[in-house]
Amino acid sequence: MNREKNLERIKEKDKVWDIAVIGGGASGLGVALDALSRGLSVVLVDKSDFAKGTSSRSTKLVHGGVRYLAQGDISLVFEALKERGRLLQNAPHLTYNQPFIIPIYSLFDKLQYSIGLKIYDWMAGRLRLGKSRFISKKETIKRLPQIKQKNLKGGVVYHDGQFDDARLALSIAMTCDEMGGCMLNYMKVNSLMKDEKGQIMGLSAKDTIGGEKYSIKAKMVVNATGVFADKILQMDKPDAPKSIQPSQGIHLVLDRSFLGGKDALMIPKTSDGRVLFAVPWLDKLVVGTTDTLREKPKLEPEALSKEIDFILETAEGYLNKAPTRKDVKAVFAGLRPLAAPKEGSTKTKEISRSHKVIVSESKLVSITGGKWTTFRKMGEDTVNHYAQVTGHDLTPSASADIKYHGYTIKPEPGHWRGYGTDAEEIRKLIKNHPEWGEKLHQSYPYSQAEVVWSTRHEMALNVDDILGRRTRMLFLDARAALEMAPKVAVLMAKELGKDESWIENELSDFEKLANKYILK
Repeated sequence: MNREKNLERIKEKDKVWDIAVIGGGASGLGVALDALSRGLSVVLVDKSDFAKGTSSRSTKLVHGGVRYLAQGDISLVFEALKERGRLLQNAPHLTYNQPFIIPIYSLFDKLQYSIGLKIYDWMAGRLRLGKSRFISKKETIKRLPQIKQKNLKGGVVYHDGQFDDARLALSIAMTCDEMGGCMLNYMKVNSLMKDEKGQIMGLSAKDTIGGEKYSIKAKMVVNATGVFADKILQMDKPDAPKSIQPSQGIHLVLDRSFLGGKDALMIPKTSDGRVLFAVPWLDKLVVGTTDTLREKPKLEPEALSKEIDFILETAEGYLNKAPTRKDVKAVFAGLRPLAAPKEGSTKTKEISRSHKVIVSESKLVSITGGKWTTFRKMGEDTVNHYAQVTGHDLTPSASADIKYHGYTIKPEPGHWRGYGTDAEEIRKLIKNHPEWGEKLHQSYPYSQAEVVWSTRHEMALNVDDILGRRTRMLFLDARAALEMAPKVAVLMAKELGKDESWIENELSDFEKLANKYILK
């Protein structure tokens, strides 16, 4: 992806795009991908980096949603299981089959979860990732060495998908770019353009890096800004009612040794009636999540002390060695864009995760709700409104079978996996510049060449882009990310033609940010 070239493309005065998408997270990327698959011209803008918000802060699961099955949301589970299968087929370098174990401490639980997961298997059909089955106490302990053994009867194994959310977002953005889409991060929408009849005809945006303003004309404008959807809805109609209720979910990242083994742990019922996961991810253990109503959406939400305590206390009930605040390598929070509940209802876990497409009087199209797993279907359902909004014909969706950038059925092991076929290109950089083969941190495998690569080809424009979403270090070990930051800033400055003051500002900004991910 080349940002300068894409900026040139939106300078064309008379250009009218078929679709302009606001938001570069899972839902916006789904819209862009689907529209491009139908031969439509697409421009996508995001006020920050791709997947900077909720879409890089998930539980890292590509799943049908065992929990939604328990709530009776059958159609959502069917849809998600189908999309889960497609994601694993289209991005094998970024997704994989992850076995989960539910520890069983009573015969009733054995019956309940064995039956429930057989239904889950059946619903997945030919896209099933593996059969669920009951395993003995001995095998449960062998596979989850650190699980509490008192009253343990055994476990139920089932399979779901796992992924690197931010790198998948980037891979889809690069796929869209290759398909002719104009993808732009750090492009903030200031207003919506309307014709004399009050119908949307485009948007005005400002490049927050270069400072230039742009007018982008489009036949259809899609608001895919997740928890920030109300801001765009109010640009369209200042008195628009609140449609989004942000709900915060946090995750703690621990050393893998707290669980042991390669299997993930699923705790089916916590004290607040939710599900808690402990999932091996990029050689760490991600434990979460919570469900806390928040008043206002933030780009960098912060974990509340009570949320941190809740996860640590719940984990203590199941693990031999109780994790403490000192053991937490990173804490991150994300906001779910739930549909605002009706008066008197506050239970977020009961609000459906299904997505909704809304078309306003001015023909602004908004996509709300949904989950990462169904991002492509959300895009398809949104683009289906194109004919209604524009009066133009629309060809059927062809996004279901698109292979994402970096696709390979033989991804390299370790951290190289996330780059797919690009891993070879990064190695060539190291061959030509051996000094770039040096690690950024002695305890982690990331090299200087990866910083150069991401700056040149993945639209990384600041230190957070590299350490937060290109390598994921901020989410894996925030203190180590802080130690890496100076090397990253110097390498980026050279690539971007920046001076010493840029480096100082970047390091100052990143330090403030990283401190939010460190438990004191």
